[in-house]
Amino acid sequence: MRLPALWRQPAFRSLCMAGLVSDTGDWLLFIALPIVVYQLTGSALGTSLAFLVELAPGIVLAPLAGWCADRFDRRRVLIVVSGLQAAALVPLLVVHTRAELPVIYAVILLEATLFTVFDPVKNTLLPTLVSGADLVSANSLVGLSQNLARLAGGPLGGVLLAAGGLRVVVAADLISYLIAAVMIARIVITTSIRPADHHGESRRPGQGAYRSMLRSRPIRAALLVTLISQIAQGIFVVLFILFVAQQLHGGSSDIGLLRGVQAVGAIAGGVILSMIARRYSPGALAASAALAFGAVDLVLWNASLLSTNMALYVVLFIVIGAPGIVLGTGLISALQIDTDDTNRGRVFGAFGLTSNLGQAVGMLAAGLLASPLGLLSILNTQAVLYLAAGGIAAWSMTDHRSRRHHLAAAGTRQSMTG
Repeated sequence: MRLPALWRQPAFRSLCMAGLVSDTGDWLLFIALPIVVYQLTGSALGTSLAFLVELAPGIVLAPLAGWCADRFDRRRVLIVVSGLQAAALVPLLVVHTRAELPVIYAVILLEATLFTVFDPVKNTLLPTLVSGADLVSANSLVGLSQNLARLAGGPLGGVLLAAGGLRVVVAADLISYLIAAVMIARIVITTSIRPADHHGESRRPGQGAYRSMLRSRPIRAALLVTLISQIAQGIFVVLFILFVAQQLHGGSSDIGLLRGVQAVGAIAGGVILSMIARRYSPGALAASAALAFGAVDLVLWNASLLSTNMALYVVLFIVIGAPGIVLGTGLISALQIDTDDTNRGRVFGAFGLTSNLGQAVGMLAAGLLASPLGLLSILNTQAVLYLAAGGIAAWSMTDHRSRRHHLAAAGTRQSMTG
């Protein structure tokens, strides 16, 4: 079993635990702030604006964030960003009335901007901490920690908000960022590649590096699969609530239950994947996960024509959580393997841009087309998009096994202590 061996590596363990603590704090705020906005405005439009503000930096700033990951010391960037995330929460302590609503939107925008920097830098740092053969297992453990954070942080955010108000939530999130910064500071890496030593185009986020990057067929395929699957995800985010309310005749508690149990499937899938990941290439994982996602979605959406038994949908939503983590792990691992360290940050900047842009397109399409075309028609289209993504991945991304084994044989594992 690879899990114990990988977890015994101090640098990886510190990065993974820092992510777990920080993501738990993120979910506290992710749950609390939209509730506070709704309490202050009583407006669904005002609440939706909070989500749109959160999405914008990932589209606008992702390429710059990727360039930063290639240009500067990644561990230091993560420490600085974690500290800034903590400091950015302080203005929320003055929020009491609707007059301070702009403060909430400003904090959401700033936190989303900092996360846009944090995520590609973390994904770029990870391959320097583990061997090429362990990348899929490492990414699955990172995904597992993210879902554990979601499972714990979401309900805890609601409880803390009800019990102590926004100030308690802010304090807990601030502490989580500081703890994460300390954990990241414990990582000590000895590597032959120093991002700050790059020359030429690496010193500026120019278009030449991106054109060169996109000449790689595996990278183009992975980004295309990401775009299509995130369009499908954007459709889901908008129409999930309508599906539960209109097709299943469920209430807010049912919506919360079904959204939460997805994390159960993701956690189970992450544990299993971390143990068997070495047997499969990242491309094969992405292809099989996207195809499974589409197939289960087709069953899920159309089962409502036969039954509205909530127990059935609890099972289906648990099941749908597993291919989600496998798909994400496969795509991230494939991009890490198919890029060299000098350009990996920009690749993940492009990955973040593609992900956020895809979600925005999906959300917009769902909002505009659900009424004229019908809810189930759009949801079935969402399932077909996953099937299309799986087909593209199977055609273009299933040659990574030999590449991964080549990296392992070449000794890509970086030496580290901690």
